[in-house]
Parts: sequence; C-alpha cells; structure tokens
Amino acid sequence: MNNPIPDGYHSVTPWIISRDTAGVIDFLKWVFDAEPMGEPVYVEGGKIGHAEVRVGDSVVMLFDAQDDWVDTPAYLRLYVEDSIETQRRAVEAGAEEVTKQTELFFGDRVGRVRDPFGNLWWIQTRLVDLEYPEMERRMNDPKFIEAMRYVSGAKIIPSR
Repeated sequence: MNNPIPDGYHSVTPWIISRDTAGVIDFLKWVFDAEPMGEPVYVEGGKIGHAEVRVGDSVVMLFDAQDDWVDTPAYLRLYVEDSIETQRRAVEAGAEEVTKQTELFFGDRVGRVRDPFGNLWWIQTRLVDLEYPEMERRMNDPKFIEAMRYVSGAKIIPSR
C-alpha cells in the first residue's frame, strides 16, 4: 500500500504565494537555512509555477501569484534553535520587526517579523518544558502578563 503522506512531508504543508517567489526563496535560504528541493518549475510568462524548500524538518511550497490576484500573505510559526539570532538575520535581510523576542508564560521565547514580501513569521524557541500547574502559575505572574500584553497588542495586519 502507498504511504498517503509522502516521505519527508507532514500532514499540513504551507504554501507561500507571492509576486516574487525567487526573492522569497532567497530570503528563506539566508534567514532560515532553507534548502531548495530541486529546481523551481517555470510556467508561461516566466513565473514560478511550483517550488519547494525544506525549512528545518518541514516543507514549504511556493509559487508566483497571477497578476490579477490580491496579495495573500502567509502567517507562519517557526521553531528554531536560536530565535534571537534568527530574528536578527531576518531583520538584516530586510524584514520588519513586529515584536521583539519576548519570553512568554508557556515556556517559549517568541518574536515576530514581516518579511519583505508581506509574510508574517512567528520565530520561536522552546526555553523550558512546563507542566500545566507551573504554566498556570506563570500565567498570573505580572512579568508574563505584561509580556502577553506586549505581543498581543502588536499590529500584525498592516492597515489599508
């Protein structure tokens, strides 16, 4: 019997649709050490009709938007070994910092950037594995209440 999920893929595989897929791929390679999975497939008009990269243990699929499509930014959460360094590289590569790296009550350090193509990335590192009672205690700690207020108050969707 065939495996219903191809080797190396997960049940959910995101698409990033942009007006500059080649640029997105370059950004992903620089910031997240993405590895292209083969060459992009080009279609009529020189657009990329299909491309795949591996970021960590996940596949991200990409293609160029049609000229008459509205922009469709992706919202992606990415766990990395060092979220501070990864966010620094993202900003260096032209991303806008939406929130600074912030430790949250559930044990992750989280920051957000909007890449030059409009996609929003939650860049996270797990700092500590917590059991629920400790997580609940931290939820009521003023330090973590303020941290949640900060990240929750950020404007993640640009104004028109």
